[in-house]
Amino acid sequence: MVRTLLIRGMLVGLFAGLLVFGFARFLGEPAVDRAITFESAMDEAKAKSEAARGMPGMEEPELVSRRVQASIGLLTGVAVYGAALGGLFALVFAVAHGRMGRLGPRAVAALLAAGAFVALYLVPSLKYPASPPSVGEPATIGMRTGLFFLMLLISVVAMTVAVMVRQRLAARSDGWSATLIAGALYLAVVIVAALLLPAVNEVPEGFPATVLWQFRVTSLGMQAILWTTIGLLFGVLTERAMATNFRFQPGGRPQPVVR
Repeated sequence: MVRTLLIRGMLVGLFAGLLVFGFARFLGEPAVDRAITFESAMDEAKAKSEAARGMPGMEEPELVSRRVQASIGLLTGVAVYGAALGGLFALVFAVAHGRMGRLGPRAVAALLAAGAFVALYLVPSLKYPASPPSVGEPATIGMRTGLFFLMLLISVVAMTVAVMVRQRLAARSDGWSATLIAGALYLAVVIVAALLLPAVNEVPEGFPATVLWQFRVTSLGMQAILWTTIGLLFGVLTERAMATNFRFQPGGRPQPVVR
C-alpha cells in the first residue's frame, strides 16, 4: 500500500513539476533575464572602475550557459524537485490518512497540501523572500540560506505541534474551537520567530522594483501550482484507487475485492 502511494506521489509530483516548468519558463524567466542584465551592468561598471585604478579584474568563465539554465536545467530541477516532494507527500499521507476523523482521501490530501504550502514556503518566504540574481551579497549567501532554513524548521515544528494540540483539544471540546486555538498557537510561534530572527535587506541601489516584485510573485505562483496540483490530483487518484479496491453490498460495509 505504502509503495503504491509512494510511486503515485512521485508521478503526481513529476507532473506538477512539468506544470511549474511551463509557468516559470514563460512568466518567470523574463524577470530573471532582466535581473541578470542589471547584474552584468554592475559587473561591467565595477570592472571599468578597477581598470581605471590599475587593478584589472578576473573574468569568471561561464560554467553553464544561460540558454541551458533556462531550458533543460530548469526542467530537470523542477522535475526532480516535484517528484521528491510528491514522494514525501505520499509518505505523510500514508501516516495521516485514517487519523483525521472521517475525512476522505481527497480532503486529507488537500489539507496536507495546504499545510505544506503554508509551513514550507509561505511563512518562511514572508520573512526571507526569494530574490533574483544580483540581489544579495555573495559573501552572505551561507548566512542567508541558514536563516531561511531555520525559519522553515521553526515553521514545520510549530505546524506539527499545532496539529497535535488540535487533536487533543478536539477530543475534549468541539473541533472548531480546537482548530482556532491550534491556528493561533502556530501564528504566535512563527510571528515571534520572525521578530527575533535578523532581517536581511541586500537589494542593491537602483535595482528595478518591478523586477523584484515580478520574480517574487512568480516564485509564489510556482509553489502554489506545485502544491495545488499535488494535493488535488493525488487525492483524486488515491480515492479512485481505493474505490476500485473495495466493493459495496447493499446495507453492508465495504468489502475488499479479492483479486
